[in-house]
Amino acid sequence: MAGLNDPIPLLPGQLSIAGEGAASRGPGELVAPAVEPEERELEAALRPKNLDDFVGQERVRKQLSLVLAASKIRGRSADHVLMSGPPGLGKTTLAMIVAAEMNAPLRISSGPAIQHAGDLAAILSSLTEGEVLFLDEIHRMSRPAEEMLYMAMEDFRVDIIVGKGAGATAIPLELPSFTLVGATTRAGLLPGPLRDRFGFTGHLEFYSVAELELVLRRSAGMLDLKLTSAGFSEIAGRSRGTPRIANRLLRRVRDWALVHGIETIDARSASAALDMYEVDVRGLDRLDRSVLEALVNKFNGGPVGLSTLAIAVGEESETVETVAEPFLVREGLLGRTPRGRIALPAAWEHLGLRMPGNAVAAAMLPIDEDI
Repeated sequence: MAGLNDPIPLLPGQLSIAGEGAASRGPGELVAPAVEPEERELEAALRPKNLDDFVGQERVRKQLSLVLAASKIRGRSADHVLMSGPPGLGKTTLAMIVAAEMNAPLRISSGPAIQHAGDLAAILSSLTEGEVLFLDEIHRMSRPAEEMLYMAMEDFRVDIIVGKGAGATAIPLELPSFTLVGATTRAGLLPGPLRDRFGFTGHLEFYSVAELELVLRRSAGMLDLKLTSAGFSEIAGRSRGTPRIANRLLRRVRDWALVHGIETIDARSASAALDMYEVDVRGLDRLDRSVLEALVNKFNGGPVGLSTLAIAVGEESETVETVAEPFLVREGLLGRTPRGRIALPAAWEHLGLRMPGNAVAAAMLPIDEDI
């Protein structure tokens, strides 16, 4: 294994950036704390600022545009908006766009941060007229806070309880008109009364490779990067249908190209960079491949229980179930059956292995989503 101080191997035709002063450059300069604010600013800058710049989610974008346009014509706050879908698809970005389109201030909080009704009352009582309140992971709010939110969303009023026992009194507190934008990765955990109080509900889908290429082209322009069409396609194909991952991989490819002195990133350069970061051609990372390799090599394709599989890869069961499994199942590489997890034919093919007969029989087991 190469050491930290070993020279980085170059592809044919590339130039080394080692030159005058390179010997005195310490490794800490690449990750100096002074660079972190700039990186955070870049992440924020990559977010679209309006619906016209937002790429993908065509159906949700058109519906939301109509809701916001009608609200502006009426001169009133927009209806409450609920965004659901997997992480990284743009729920937070759309909340910011709602505030920008309505020319209103934005307040950001999250469900786990609101554990008491008093926490929510403090936030609601400080809102201004027309303000947009964004609650991420809204399904993780406490039940008392949820019940207070019902009245706030519908009547723009909350009741503050003063005192305890028989002497307790409820003081009504009028709230200004506001727009609540809720985001959740698990819409099924939202209680019906809360879900029904949202005037618009949008579900975000995974992006196609073509849509991710558009996201990457916009981000590359803002980062002043030069990529070929094949370079964009290479990164988009490994981004798991998620813009957040696509932008993250683009920044890592940018770093790799900077270190190797490459001005224009083509498919070969992007592939070499992502291979170094252990992201393969289908977007599988180290954990994904570890799960598949353990399932195939140690358990002959399964079926095997989740806890046993997690021990085999040295991870917690929750990590395997929530981080690795969703993508592997969506890609048709892993199946969940009543007897445990199994490797599907595509997994054997991806690992370059021949599927034995007994593994074929296991793959014929009925898939059970509710294990």
